[in-house]
Amino acid sequence: MSALIEKTDLSLRYTIHYNKVKEQFLRESPLTLNAPRDKAFCDFVSQGIPTTENENYKYTNLQPQFSHEFKFAHQPEKVEQYLNEKFNCDITQLDTQIVFTINGWYCQRNKKYELFPEGIILCSLKEAVMNNPDLIEKYYTKLAKTEEDPLVALNTAFAQDGYFLYIPKNTDVEKPIQIINLLKSDEDTYTTHRNLVVIEEGANIKMVLCHNTLNNNKYMSNSVTEIYVGTNANLDYYTIQNQHNDSSLLNFVFIQQEKNSKVTAHTSSLHGGLIRNNLKIILNGENSEINVFGMAVMDSSQHIDNFAQITHTKPNCQSNQLYKNVLDNFATGVFSGRIHVMRDAQKTNAFQRNNNIMLTDNATMKTKPQLIIDADDVKCSHGATVGQIDEEVLFYLRTRGIEESKARLMMMNAFVHEVIQEIKIEVLREQINELVEKRLNGEYPNKK
Repeated sequence: MSALIEKTDLSLRYTIHYNKVKEQFLRESPLTLNAPRDKAFCDFVSQGIPTTENENYKYTNLQPQFSHEFKFAHQPEKVEQYLNEKFNCDITQLDTQIVFTINGWYCQRNKKYELFPEGIILCSLKEAVMNNPDLIEKYYTKLAKTEEDPLVALNTAFAQDGYFLYIPKNTDVEKPIQIINLLKSDEDTYTTHRNLVVIEEGANIKMVLCHNTLNNNKYMSNSVTEIYVGTNANLDYYTIQNQHNDSSLLNFVFIQQEKNSKVTAHTSSLHGGLIRNNLKIILNGENSEINVFGMAVMDSSQHIDNFAQITHTKPNCQSNQLYKNVLDNFATGVFSGRIHVMRDAQKTNAFQRNNNIMLTDNATMKTKPQLIIDADDVKCSHGATVGQIDEEVLFYLRTRGIEESKARLMMMNAFVHEVIQEIKIEVLREQINELVEKRLNGEYPNKK
């Protein structure tokens, strides 16, 4: 009964706030963003803030985060200067086309990239709705279903801005596009990020997403990104998560792929108090392929939860998942991987693996790989391991004159290298490898 009361009280707090700011949303936001708000908020209230009784959030308790009194970032922060020359996401040598969002709002002082191939649109979501209403309406909220997750519903109810990226048919974007999501406020702040990416038939693009904090205030970010990948299109989508211990990141990415498309989704979680990554992928066209990689290095009392769901709807498709975690001190980790092969998805190849190393007896890991197979001509496998450093290998290295601390570092580097090597941008791969090595060696401390 007490859990029900707590859930109701928290939902009531957000209901009061929604009713308070709803008129502001209606005045300041375009119709496409406003139209789904009321249904979305009703879906949020009916489901409530997820508790550990919710199977999808069984090992991630969000009640303390939502109980905190936050300011809501319903207005953009003022930026006095270009950030492009001030902040590089700790990836100093990466040659990208950079844009910033601050507290979920697209920074209007972002540089304009005149060298973009013709037809590319990269702007704020709010601006895109006003300038390209038919295009946004065609895709917005079609993947992120508010009735399926209360946090997606809350994001849709509060959504005001984010970034919109459109890549037209047969366009090859040679230089990666880097989106840097910064959190900056004088108060503890709740932020809403809403993003939309549309990649048309035959297009090719690489994206790098960075999540960072600029000061030590407490933050909670609710981010939803919908991505559509057309026939014969290719997307490499890299995410770097590097926020301080008083931050909570709720990161939802929805991807739908059409025929002969190929996507690589790679996430490197280096820092963050609580990180929940929800990745939901629909292989909606024959011969489509998705490769999902995730790596986390957590210590202190940090918490990482990766929830990955891949749905095969058409035949002759392939999916691969590999997640690895290194957990130290009192860190906790969760992995829930779900592959659903539907009845018409014959000739499916689907593979899933989760490996974890606990560096202390106090670190914990919960892992739940799952297969749901409704077709009969498939090749599918899944597996998970949770363990500590192999003492026999450690002893072998020490007999070769390597001191114990360096031997442990070598073994941990070798463990995560399998994930890092899947980064196709060479400079990014080298710098992530360097950051991870520093992180494992204690030379890359958290900001708080």
